[in-house]
Amino acid sequence: MSTSLTTCEWKKVFYEKMEIAKPADSWELIIDPNLKPNELAPGWKQYLEQHASGRFHCSWCWHTWQSASVVILFHMYLDRTQRMGSVRMRVFKQLCYQCGTARLDESSMLEENIEGLVDNLITSLREQCYDEDGGQYRIHVASRPDSGSHRSEFCEACQEGIVHWKPSEKLLEEEATYTSDASKLKAQGGLSYNFFSLRWGLLWGSLCLLIVYFQFSFRGSAFL
Repeated sequence: MSTSLTTCEWKKVFYEKMEIAKPADSWELIIDPNLKPNELAPGWKQYLEQHASGRFHCSWCWHTWQSASVVILFHMYLDRTQRMGSVRMRVFKQLCYQCGTARLDESSMLEENIEGLVDNLITSLREQCYDEDGGQYRIHVASRPDSGSHRSEFCEACQEGIVHWKPSEKLLEEEATYTSDASKLKAQGGLSYNFFSLRWGLLWGSLCLLIVYFQFSFRGSAFL
């Protein structure tokens, strides 16, 4: 798949999905190979996709390889008065580790991967540009397993200081966090339940003692 076709696919999917998500606003998608992470103009927002799946092709030795650690950077801006938005996008490249060529080749992606990545982008757009609940991000973007460990010395994103994490590691981290939070809530709920049970027990015990006291008092008065 050529770079131009990949660009066309990105724009096609993005425009179709934004027409559904925000039909009243006009959005454009611009490919910017010089985009820098965390270097934002005033009013712009950033979204970083770190676990995309792509296939790279070396134009020098014709070697191809699959990677599940493709990094994609998005900068987003919405002009609310004009109802116009812009997204600038950069797909970080990887060096060929077979021939060691200095040329960083573009990656190509399957259309189903682009669909999921655009969904994540629109989720971030809703949250950061529209102050809405964007929904859930899609973690399992890669449709094929990574062929091996990520080699940072050949990765353009790593060279620019972007730290990688694998989707499996992220899921394990989120699962551990969720389990920890659930345990804390359960413990808090248990303490709350025990507290209320003790309080109501004391209340009912006091009422019973008062009833018994009044009964004996009434009987004593009757005998007098």
